[in-house]
Amino acid sequence: MDCKEVDILGEKVWTHWYYRAKAAAAARLLAARAPRLILDVGAGSGYFAKYLLKHTDAAAAICVDPAYAGDRDEAFAGKSVQFRLSAPVEPQADCLLFMDVLEHVDDDIQLLREYVARAPAGARVLITVPAFRWLWSGHDIFLGHRRRYTLSGLSQAVRAAGLVIEQGSYFFAGILPAVALLRWWRRHSTPRSDLTLSSAAVNGLLYRFCAAELPFFRVNRLAGLTVFCLAVKP
Repeated sequence: MDCKEVDILGEKVWTHWYYRAKAAAAARLLAARAPRLILDVGAGSGYFAKYLLKHTDAAAAICVDPAYAGDRDEAFAGKSVQFRLSAPVEPQADCLLFMDVLEHVDDDIQLLREYVARAPAGARVLITVPAFRWLWSGHDIFLGHRRRYTLSGLSQAVRAAGLVIEQGSYFFAGILPAVALLRWWRRHSTPRSDLTLSSAAVNGLLYRFCAAELPFFRVNRLAGLTVFCLAVKP
């Protein structure tokens, strides 16, 4: 989760339709084998790690982000959450999260390799990235993105990092036309995030609309706003 969007949404980030739907999709992909220890890379507020702590049997999480003011520990849902400026030397996490992280770095493959090299065999890696270069807009510039991905492009990077792909698909297909139109309309506007605060009614409606994709998004290899990839270290 990008810290800039946390600043925009404040505490309402925890109920925002976009993050709730994305977290629910992540939980579905990991449902077959619940994680024990989560390492959330570029975690920001730790939203996704905390969601999984609450909705799965995961016992603890380590959230890593160089944007933190310092290291700290807290409890969430009765479980341990460590916030760290850098990852432990020997992170024995069986689940690594890269939720909208790879698009921020110059060398996405190298970042994955650094963490994969220290992860135990069998560890699963869940990745999300923004989809399609033709959706590039002021939203990406504002958030400091380097690129957007296709499913095949992300799959190539994941394999190059030494991982074996278990699942790859697109999510947020239903809102893709509206987002594309919005970005075309704002193509000459000052860069800013597309995520805004909505009324409770609109927020709930948007969540239900996106959540309707959850039962079948794992087979969507055509289009969406976000690319998901679940991989494993052999």
